[in-house]
Order: sequence, then C-alpha cells, then structure tokens
Amino acid sequence: MDESHFEGSRVLEILARIDAVDEFMAAVDSDDFDRAEYLMREAGIDEETITIVLQKMADPYDKH
Repeated sequence: MDESHFEGSRVLEILARIDAVDEFMAAVDSDDFDRAEYLMREAGIDEETITIVLQKMADPYDKH
C-alpha cells in the first residue's frame, strides 16, 4: 500500500478488533506518535501502513 491508496478506515477496522479505536484516536489527537505506533503494532498492522499513518499524523496540513 502506498499513500495514494491509503484507506484510513481500514486501519480503524483493524484497531477495532482489539478494541483500541478510541485509544488510538486519542493518541492521534494528542500527537502521541509512540502510543499510536504501539497500538497499530498490537493490532497487527503492516509496517508500510504504520509509516503512512505516522507521516500523516506529522503533516499539519493533512486531514486525519
């Protein structure tokens, strides 16, 4: 997956499997990159997607 094909709802679906959507969204809202990354890894999200999500979190002009 590259950024042009990124689907954020898929990330949330995977996080929902471990009941971590609210915690993940709180991490995103507070720019807690470490917590967001940890939760994605716990959910089994692939490395490439994790990288894209963290890049989007860091971009102040991206609507995430």
